[in-house]
Amino acid sequence: MPLKHLFILLFIMIAHGSAFPVAKLALNNSVPPILMASLRMGIVFFILLPFWKLKVPEQKYVKSLIAFSISMGVMVYVFMNLSLYHSSIISPIIIGSQLAIPFGILASGIMLNENISNRKWFLIFSSFVGIIIIFFDPKLANNFLGLFFASLMALSFGLAQVYSRELRELDTSTLNSFVGLFGFILLFIISYFIEGDTILNIKNINLNSWMLISYQAIVVSLGAHLLMFYLYKFYTVGKIFPFYSLFPIFGIILTYIVFNEVPTIMFIIGCIIVITSVFLLNKIK
Repeated sequence: MPLKHLFILLFIMIAHGSAFPVAKLALNNSVPPILMASLRMGIVFFILLPFWKLKVPEQKYVKSLIAFSISMGVMVYVFMNLSLYHSSIISPIIIGSQLAIPFGILASGIMLNENISNRKWFLIFSSFVGIIIIFFDPKLANNFLGLFFASLMALSFGLAQVYSRELRELDTSTLNSFVGLFGFILLFIISYFIEGDTILNIKNINLNSWMLISYQAIVVSLGAHLLMFYLYKFYTVGKIFPFYSLFPIFGIILTYIVFNEVPTIMFIIGCIIVITSVFLLNKIK
């Protein structure tokens, strides 16, 4: 792999890892979690709108596109923000997101009748064992709700990967525009009824929080994803996906720098088991 592509991969992994501490900073500034997810998707949609040009996808894509947009644009981001909102410790949430790969494989087996080899079953089991070890870390006694939402985030991402298989030939701008549109509208409505005072909450968002939300939308949701699609022109998914095991490492390093989170021995053991299991799952064809 050329050095240029390695640097692109490094940027993508750092961007994905940074999404969690950046989101927590915005939440600490009293931005409601569901509204923040809506605004993030809204920024993505309005940036992509000129490229989309309101093209309607073919009928054969509509069902999968709606399912993907809801699972990715709504469920993933809202559960991510809720997990961070209800947790005082960020690192376990980052590791919990790695369960998206085991959940995706399980969803493929159930929904698409894909065969799951014994080796994959073992690695899926070991990844959940790693999460259980982290779960019993005494430091997480008051963060169980956050871990629950992190599991739902990973499950939603796994489902999104299944739906995305039928959208491979769809134009990238159309796909991401629909994700942004669905996420923005549905999450805005949900925020209105659950969090309330939506307009007032938007007015109370300060400049720093707007910058943090914009970073998530532009750098993570757009920049990292579009660069990943660029790399897919040169490499197979199987070649790129194992690198996703790196982003939790960058995320944990950033949480230490920003929030001074010091991992416990139990967390480190569980973290190593999860990341190793997911890396090997990504390597198996």
